[in-house]
Amino acid sequence: MAGTGCARIAAVGDVHLGAESAGSLRPVLSCLPERADMLLLAGDLTRHGTLDEARVVATEFADLGVPVIAVLGNHDYHGDAEDEITALLTDHGIVVLEGTATTVRLPDGIVTVAGTKGFGGGFAGKCASAFGERIMREFARYTEELAASLQAALSGPRADVTVALTHYSPVNDTLHGEPPEIHPFLGSYLLGEAVDAGRADLAIHGHAHAGCEQGTTPGGVRVRNVAQPVIRTAFAVYELPIRVPEPAVAD
Repeated sequence: MAGTGCARIAAVGDVHLGAESAGSLRPVLSCLPERADMLLLAGDLTRHGTLDEARVVATEFADLGVPVIAVLGNHDYHGDAEDEITALLTDHGIVVLEGTATTVRLPDGIVTVAGTKGFGGGFAGKCASAFGERIMREFARYTEELAASLQAALSGPRADVTVALTHYSPVNDTLHGEPPEIHPFLGSYLLGEAVDAGRADLAIHGHAHAGCEQGTTPGGVRVRNVAQPVIRTAFAVYELPIRVPEPAVAD
């Protein structure tokens, strides 16, 4: 593969494949190697988090000719089989992230993708806090833990391009179109803080079917909602310039 001077990131989320969906995406994914260097899956790959559905996901997204990197979503957790789903996808060559990162080496540089499912909690000034009833404290702390794991994953060795991949949204910009009452269940500002602290170049998420595609973190990182009902295509492609290292200066 010849160098292009940029990283071509294909992404989609919320495909919600059922046990009867085999073959529904495979034909349109055949062009991926010509259009992108990798495919990111932003969660909600299944409808109800069953292994039968996950087998369809594995078949649809395996062996596409480019690396496939995923996080799970709330639908994928619904059947309490997230560990088994992760193992199944991994066995088919799909990298599943949860508080972890992976790298893709391109001809012109290295791309790091760090990911977590994330969770809800709301946004600055209108968010949950770890106070009160035990179940409320657990809700808020779960978000805190996942956001912290994302920041840690982003804070590894610096790559030429760094992408944050989540299911829940790190900003409320991309939630416009969703009822404001459910924004706290669609994402958390803590994820946005992790994206900024980790100096990501791009943040990808799904989950908000009625939201909009484009947003920005408080620190200026571009955010893209790739839920399939939002992008209305099999995948969207985002091109990120690969940073050229500064030449060494002789003493």
